[in-house]
Amino acid sequence: MIVLWTDALIFMLLIALALMIGYLRNKAQMLRPLRKIGQNKAGLAALTVLLFFVLIGLLDSVHFKSPDHQTREIISLLDYWATPIRESGEKTYSAPFAAHLYSKEFMIAPDGSRHWGTPRLKHGGAHLTNPVQQKFADIMTRTAQGLAKGAALYLFFGVLFRLWRRGRHKALFPGPASKTVAWVLFVIVTLTFAVIELSAHYHVLGTDMVGEDVLYQAVKSIRTGLVIGTLTTLIMLPLAIVFGILAGFFGGWIDDVIQYSYTTLNSIPGVLLIAASILMVQVYMANHPEAFTSVVVRADMRLLFLCIILGMTSWTGLCRLLRAETLKLREMEYVLAAQTLGVRQSRILFRHILPNVMHIVIISVVLDFSSLVLAEAVLSYINIGVDPATYSWGNMINGARLEMAREPVVWWSLTAAFLFMLTLVLAANIVADAVRDAFDPRFMDNA
Repeated sequence: MIVLWTDALIFMLLIALALMIGYLRNKAQMLRPLRKIGQNKAGLAALTVLLFFVLIGLLDSVHFKSPDHQTREIISLLDYWATPIRESGEKTYSAPFAAHLYSKEFMIAPDGSRHWGTPRLKHGGAHLTNPVQQKFADIMTRTAQGLAKGAALYLFFGVLFRLWRRGRHKALFPGPASKTVAWVLFVIVTLTFAVIELSAHYHVLGTDMVGEDVLYQAVKSIRTGLVIGTLTTLIMLPLAIVFGILAGFFGGWIDDVIQYSYTTLNSIPGVLLIAASILMVQVYMANHPEAFTSVVVRADMRLLFLCIILGMTSWTGLCRLLRAETLKLREMEYVLAAQTLGVRQSRILFRHILPNVMHIVIISVVLDFSSLVLAEAVLSYINIGVDPATYSWGNMINGARLEMAREPVVWWSLTAAFLFMLTLVLAANIVADAVRDAFDPRFMDNA
């Protein structure tokens, strides 16, 4: 098993999240907002979609060397399961569900004559003898088979879950919300099996210029988006929380230094700072090739440094919010009473200040996630984002620039990246709205 830097950080984040859930499960101040989220049907539906993306990202974060002794390349568990799609490359562009190449070229007939036409694909529709007449019926049949398999699997595990829940007096969610989650899961499972069934015989979202499956690229890009959104937040949070609370609580020269620091950082154009940092990383990797013997390791290191750079430049907004909230909290009666009684300042910070600003932290984290995912796409579009060898929606959009200018237009790479990014960002925004409504004190009275 190969553990990349981003893999280790992702699983450390999962362990920390599990420990935090175990610590907060009996905290009354946390249970009430969580129950309110459990009553939000739209929020739970979006959370289910988001968790499905997270599951794909985790499968793509378990790396090991390929069983193929000739290549011995580093692949993930997702790569291993998607081997038929990964290795079913074509010569060049092909449209979604196509059986022929997208562009015409000279073909040699069995009699030796040459003519202008579109050759058959090696994988897409190769099982059809007459694609023009058979393709539509075959696609419908295989879609129905995939939907049936997904529905059967869902019902099987649904029955097992009901048997497991029998006799338990407390449900996970209220009745309407539970039905919403069940229906969203049903749609996800059935559509996933339908896509898997079709991918075994067609390129569902077509192929790119080098003949690689676009669906495979879009699915692999999920991990990049999640890594950018989560690890950047993990780097940003300690800086924002520590500096924001210290500036607001102590004031004086500490407040002046912290304000001067984030004001100076904000005055530097973010794109230029990121570009300069990425260039430094590239120069370091070029001067130390012995430390980056694999393309995967090299791309992972650049992804990690991009997360660090984004985290170092993204903490200032939350720091301002926490400073302002701490300035208000330090004048509250219970804080003044604790100071009068001689309670240590560190205890006041951990017992009175930090718990009362956590709603701002939680709301900011879920709101910033989607903006960070979009930031990766923008940075990769201008070639200062992730490594070109890394699968990401930004790289897909960057590669689609020339494709949209050719004739005929190759539209499916851009469309696939847009749809996957839209789904993830929309789900994250809906979850963010639900979390904001649940944790914001202004909405607490309506719970």
